Amino acid sequence: MLDFDDTGFRRDGVPHRIVSGALHYFRVHPDLWEDRLRRLRALGANTVDTYIPWNFHELPSGEIDFTGWRDVARFVRLAGQQGLDVILRPGPYICAEWDLGGLPARLLASDGLRLRCAEPGYLAEVDRWFDAVVPEILPLLAGRGGPVVAVQIENEYGSYGDDAAYLAHLRDGLLARGVDCLLFTADGVHDTMQQSGRVPGQLGTATFGSRPAERLAVLRRHQPKGPLAAMEFWIGWFDQWGGPHHVRDAEESARSLDDLLATGASVNLYMAHGGTNFGFWAGANHTGTRPIEAGYQPLATSYDYDAPIGEAGELTAKFHAFRAVIGKYLPLPDGEPPAPAPRLAPQRIPRATGSAALLSQLDALSTPVPSATPEPMEKVGQSFGLIHYRTTVRGPRPALPLRIDGIADRAHVFADGRLLGILDRNDPGQTLPLAAGPAGVTVDILVDALGRVNYGPLLDDRKGITRGVSHDHQRLFGWEIRPLPLTDLGGLLYGDPASPGDGVPAFHRFEAHLAEPADGFVALPDWGRGLLWLNGFLLGRYRAEGPQRTLYAPAPLWRAGTNEIVLLETETHAEAVELRDQPDLGPRAAAPSADY
Repeated sequence: MLDFDDTGFRRDGVPHRIVSGALHYFRVHPDLWEDRLRRLRALGANTVDTYIPWNFHELPSGEIDFTGWRDVARFVRLAGQQGLDVILRPGPYICAEWDLGGLPARLLASDGLRLRCAEPGYLAEVDRWFDAVVPEILPLLAGRGGPVVAVQIENEYGSYGDDAAYLAHLRDGLLARGVDCLLFTADGVHDTMQQSGRVPGQLGTATFGSRPAERLAVLRRHQPKGPLAAMEFWIGWFDQWGGPHHVRDAEESARSLDDLLATGASVNLYMAHGGTNFGFWAGANHTGTRPIEAGYQPLATSYDYDAPIGEAGELTAKFHAFRAVIGKYLPLPDGEPPAPAPRLAPQRIPRATGSAALLSQLDALSTPVPSATPEPMEKVGQSFGLIHYRTTVRGPRPALPLRIDGIADRAHVFADGRLLGILDRNDPGQTLPLAAGPAGVTVDILVDALGRVNYGPLLDDRKGITRGVSHDHQRLFGWEIRPLPLTDLGGLLYGDPASPGDGVPAFHRFEAHLAEPADGFVALPDWGRGLLWLNGFLLGRYRAEGPQRTLYAPAPLWRAGTNEIVLLETETHAEAVELRDQPDLGPRAAAPSADY
């Protein structure tokens, strides 16, 4: 059991220092969990930390699932077998640069529900989540023979709100359901954050990336006695589309870790292994405080985080620098760190075997829903993917500005099947000229929903069209909506692989032939932006502007023989796809974590 007294942590009655690494099971293929945990233990960590994202476990049916990739209990048991204690952070909100901070998108379908506060409707949803997740946790607690030594109450709440009743509800909910291990909160190192994020009687911890003595002094002001812990010590940073690949110098960050450990504090490295934002799970940030402002920043597919253990399990220079520092304070495990995993032989696939324009495949992908207005995707029961809207504008009328109010996040607009243009939420005043002949004009709007905001005051980030469409000053009504979650592409009818023209979204199918599976990276030279599936599994998004220029494709997703790669390219069509044996995460820039 882990507890603490006035002087620090104690494990089974013995003074104890936590040296933990964050490693998210939901960002790692389950067949590779054991490998990544072995590498974490080889780093010298005695503990692994992971969030439990509510929305990852809640299926579209509403069922809460803990099987397969979602079998968090298996992950925890594997950690225990490696000699690691486990810290669990079950939400309900996790941030983690994860879509909506781990909250289910369906919560946004209710106009009256308010997130992360003691609003009764939201608390009822949280209680339902706790009713599902806590029974999974209980057998894993240290007091019952498992490796879980601590559970987080909520995540960086002081950066969001000040509802003490909400935090008390979470604490009481965990206790009432039988969670009898150490409970804690984690907040930034500003007085307001520590004031509003703490729960009386529970351990408070800090999140920061630099100047440990100064940061821990802030924590000590609010927690005069007991252990000091950096529950997130940011040793890298995440990447956003259109920006650089953030890195932090290995030697500099190792010195900062040494400075932290020299204070006697405990630490959780965020991230020890970053992993990948597979599928549609990448979140987004926002630089403004009001929804009408530009400043939406969706996150990249790679969550490499410049971590000591790279996205594909590489043991980096930072791994070896950190291991040397940790060895000054804790005994290192015996033996050499694990060897690198095998990699695919590079190959170029010169052209697709078939292509299909998306608008020609609507019947194979979706069923239309009639609606008076173009509703957000959450209102039609959809969480992820694209969404299509169609209406007819009466004519004749001259070219007048077509405006979409509340695009989330990027809309391709067609008039009688011809591309008018592309509108983006970061340019909210943009319009397109639309004319109608005597028979009127059919308007198609295809909206690509990128990640939901995962941090800050704008969590209610609904997707699709959130307010309406106008032609000049006239609102347009009478719509047909097609949700396009893209969970099943089996009905697509591929034709000749000729390019449909830039700006016209289309699927392209490729075949890759392998002697045997291995880790690899898919590169898309000259393509624009879109989605990539490998053997039916959505690896994630790609964009020519980067930063990342390859997508990680782990060995368990490949098969010996023929493999199917499908792209949904939305803007610039090219010809070839490449398989590579090394990642390319793009041009580098210093991570801001060193200043936080």
